[in-house]
Amino acid sequence: MSSSELKYARGWWTLGWLVLATILILSLMPSPPKLGDVSDKWQHAFAYALLMSWFAQLASKRLRLALLLILMGIGVEVLQGLSGLRQYELLDMLANATGVVIGWMLIRVGLKYLLWLERVVAR
Repeated sequence: MSSSELKYARGWWTLGWLVLATILILSLMPSPPKLGDVSDKWQHAFAYALLMSWFAQLASKRLRLALLLILMGIGVEVLQGLSGLRQYELLDMLANATGVVIGWMLIRVGLKYLLWLERVVAR
C-alpha cells in the first residue's frame, strides 16, 4: 500500500505530521498530562506503533521510516535528560522502539486502517 491508493493521502500526511508534532510536544513538555493508571511504557509503545503504522501506510521506504522513528525516540529521551526537567530513561527508548516494531508488524499482516477510514468517510 502507498499514498497512491488513498484518496485523501494529503490529508493523512498532514494529520500524521500533526500527531508526530503532538507526540514530540508531549514528550518534551515539563509535566505531560497523565492517562490514568496506564503505564507510561505502554503509552510510549502505543504512540510509536501509531506513528509507524500510520506513516507506513503512506510511505514506501518502511525500513528508513522505522529507523528514523527509533532515532527520534532516542533523541527525545536524550533531550529530556539534557533539559533537566525530565529524566532520560533507557526503558522509554526500548518502549519507543518496541512500538515501532509493533507498528511495522501490524502493517505487514495487512492492517490498512487509513483505507478503512476512507471507506467509512465515503458513506
